Amino acid sequence: MFVDEFYFHRKRGLPLWERVGHPLDTLTVLSCFLFSLVMEPTEAHAWAYGALAFFSCIFVTKDEFVHKEHSSGAENWLHSILFILHPLVLIAAGLIWFKFDELRPVLIGQTTLADIFLTYQTVYWNFYAKK
Repeated sequence: MFVDEFYFHRKRGLPLWERVGHPLDTLTVLSCFLFSLVMEPTEAHAWAYGALAFFSCIFVTKDEFVHKEHSSGAENWLHSILFILHPLVLIAAGLIWFKFDELRPVLIGQTTLADIFLTYQTVYWNFYAKK
């Protein structure tokens, strides 16, 4: 993710649809993490988490039809790797929440990092780099 953000995005800049869309992508991941931190791990909540995670996995692919015109082959390849990792990260977070409570600090750390990244994406691309 950091190579995509700090190399490819800075190299080509981001149009409005990405300046808005990428923070929304991060928000879908953050919603999964936050859900797992505030909800009890019940069967019903596991289904809800699964729905949030599924939505996130589909949502992050929304820009690929346009990326092919704006991104290099290397950036598109990196996106394909990120699309493989995305559900694995959400599955791991769900397992930590549901089965491995002793790893909760890892989940808290990931949530904090996602929140920082969301703030960075929103502020940097929509206020600082927009100039």
